[in-house]
Amino acid sequence: MVEQSSGVHIEGTDDETLVGRRVGGPAVRDTETRLADVLADLMGVENVPADAHFFEILGANSLVMAQFCARVRKREDLPSPSMKDIYRYPTINALAEGLTKTPEAPAPDALVMPPEPVRRASGLSHTLCGTAQLLIFLGYSLVAGFATAGGYEWVATGSGVWDVYVRSLVFGGVGFVALCAFPVVAKWVLVGRWKPGEFPVWGLAYLRFWVVKALLHANPMILFIGNPLYVFYLRALGARIGKGVTILSHSVPVCTDLLTIGSGTVIRKDTFFLGYRAHAGYIQTGRISIGRDVYIGEKTVLDIDTSMGDGAQLGHSSSLHRGQSVPAGEHQHGSPAQTTDVDYLRVAPAPCGTGRRAWFGLASLLQLFLLYIPLGVGGLYILFNAVPAVRRRLDPEAALPLGELVTDAVVLSLVLFAGFVVLGLALVCTLPRLLNLVVPPDRVFPLYGFRYAVHRATARMTNIKFFAWLFGDSSYIVHYLRGIGYDLSHVEQTGSNFGTEMQHENPLLVTVGSGTMVADGLSVINADYSATSFRVSRATIGAHNFLGNNIAYPIGGRTGENCLLATKVMVPLDGEVREGVGLLGSPCFEIPRSVERDSRFDKFRSGDALRRSLAGKNRYNLRSMAFMLFVRWLHVLGLTLLGLATVELYGVFGHVVIATYMALTLALSTLYYVLLERCLTRFRRLRPMLVSIYDPAFWAQERLWKVPDRHLNIYNGTPFKALVWRLMGVRVGRRVFDDGCYMTDRTLAVIGDDCTLNAGSKVQCHSQEDGTFKSDVSTLGAGCTLGVGSHVHYGVTMGDGARLAPDSFLMKGEEVPAHARWGGNPAVEMPEAAVLPAGTGRRTPPSVDSAAAASVN
Repeated sequence: MVEQSSGVHIEGTDDETLVGRRVGGPAVRDTETRLADVLADLMGVENVPADAHFFEILGANSLVMAQFCARVRKREDLPSPSMKDIYRYPTINALAEGLTKTPEAPAPDALVMPPEPVRRASGLSHTLCGTAQLLIFLGYSLVAGFATAGGYEWVATGSGVWDVYVRSLVFGGVGFVALCAFPVVAKWVLVGRWKPGEFPVWGLAYLRFWVVKALLHANPMILFIGNPLYVFYLRALGARIGKGVTILSHSVPVCTDLLTIGSGTVIRKDTFFLGYRAHAGYIQTGRISIGRDVYIGEKTVLDIDTSMGDGAQLGHSSSLHRGQSVPAGEHQHGSPAQTTDVDYLRVAPAPCGTGRRAWFGLASLLQLFLLYIPLGVGGLYILFNAVPAVRRRLDPEAALPLGELVTDAVVLSLVLFAGFVVLGLALVCTLPRLLNLVVPPDRVFPLYGFRYAVHRATARMTNIKFFAWLFGDSSYIVHYLRGIGYDLSHVEQTGSNFGTEMQHENPLLVTVGSGTMVADGLSVINADYSATSFRVSRATIGAHNFLGNNIAYPIGGRTGENCLLATKVMVPLDGEVREGVGLLGSPCFEIPRSVERDSRFDKFRSGDALRRSLAGKNRYNLRSMAFMLFVRWLHVLGLTLLGLATVELYGVFGHVVIATYMALTLALSTLYYVLLERCLTRFRRLRPMLVSIYDPAFWAQERLWKVPDRHLNIYNGTPFKALVWRLMGVRVGRRVFDDGCYMTDRTLAVIGDDCTLNAGSKVQCHSQEDGTFKSDVSTLGAGCTLGVGSHVHYGVTMGDGARLAPDSFLMKGEEVPAHARWGGNPAVEMPEAAVLPAGTGRRTPPSVDSAAAASVN
């Protein structure tokens, strides 16, 4: 029996989830018989006892039960169950009675939007848009190259250190201001003011939209996120933002005129509030209205046409779906959000007025202009003159042989790469420990002061992705995390204790219990923020836990030992401490910790079998790390060789070669890593697996995950993204629109024609639970839409035209019918409310203009 604690957000009393009861009329018994027949046929047995527990007695697992739900949904004579129903009613008789209860009548004024037809763009518009995007990118590279070359020549004419410093300051400062101002000018010239509405992808309106979005993502102001200067920049773009607003999210809003944020609001990191979404072949724009003194937690999504009243709160790992609003003073969490009593604003305010914010912003600018820019520009000039390999090639009369060019490139790339690895590792393991003395835990400090700057510097420094990428998915990640400050107690080494993607606010205040395993995407929230203050505290994850993908773990998370935290689960902050159970969903509810299928590899958990297997995995992972370091150095070598050749040709052809360097770097890097990945798979497709993490097939999969792919983000929103996916082995259809989707196991993903993949969405064709690795094909039919921040698990099938709402988690093995709309965490069928504004022939997102608008001070 799955116990229900105070944190389980499943309606109904404990009496309603009793497994052994047999009550109900003929209709219930008839449904019970049919459900038992479906499950027996699926499991290949003669019959299924009506009072047998799905997981504890029958030995089923979530994948089997997802397939059971899919089969039942295809039967017109049976009600449709969801996975939440399966966990709530874990026997046939309980499920039959639960599903045959009279459903609540819908609100009389609720309109349900029928499935919209997917727009299929013409091949001509798709090709023309891609061509225009390529030409714009090349033109931008050309102008940037000419400006860089001209500026360098001007700096090089300086005489003396002071003259070079002043020239570097002027050139770098003008360049920084130009890069920041150009997106603002382009937005007002190309778009003017954003308005609610929609337009088709790959058209002229979309091209203007893409130009503005690309410029915003490429401009250097994103370095000032968490700084009052960033808020000022958003105002320049048209956003209506009040005083004292703190924004910590790196997700840059694009449709800024549709964004309203009241004074005193704080928005935590990894929050999506874009002001637009891609849907069924269209870009839809809508308002996001946030009132005064609002708190928005980490890893949240605010869809278009959402609002939050004054003093409202939205917890971590939550979302507001289109048309949702949070009343003033109300606290909500979950996906989609629902009312809660939890107070997520857990730090007292501190004095932090306008003067303090202005001084911090001014000090940041002075630091940038007087130190970083001259050091960067002047340092480049000094490098060019101090390194003979570069200085000689700047002389147009010097004719140097190819052999010397290669030798210089090898030496220079080795020095740069080895220096970064060795010095960088030493720096992240020592400097944060010294800086930590400045910001003691459990004390409240005002924002935008010296301690705040030290805290942000520590977070940036210790969250460098390179080292987690290098050591992750191996035994050696434990030593790295200990080196930067993690308290890992007595480690029970598994060889896969942590993945390659880890985030934290302060590494010296993270405690992870013995025997705990963590997949990718963990973000430890060990700092609390208000609009005026912050506080760092210790976050503790219990022993013998398993944490799935994309989890935010806050200070005071109510989980103890031996818990399974499923992918995208919302870790609770209220109720009793959960131990010996699994947690799934947002808000979370309890599921079995493990099932029979997951225990088949328990022989590797201890004894000689573990020691032999772990030693073999360590040797393989060590070879993988060395190989990937060599691969990354080869990439640096190639770019260095290209750079030296460009410098040499600069004396002959002038600025043109500098201008083409950026485009050549992107193209060659993409082809290099595509070829590397295909060689690692021997140009074959991956096969679905169910193996131990000590199986060599899994080790090869871990090596494949280390192939760098950050450069793919540059292709977002262009036809070239689908082309690159296709080169990497993804079976991608025609005219697919990808605005920032990520696919982990490329050759196991199938994407149909005209699919729409939103920013932050993910197709993950595998799962690791404790010591077991599982993978399978996930298929998206033609015209499917994945919402912002949505997550599709392995073994999933989405029918043609199906839609997955923002921030939803589509569990393994689910089958979504054609043209259905699913949403939530875990995802269930969720029809979308429709609003038909007057005077338009198409349905558009519901407007919140008539709702209570958030006030701006």
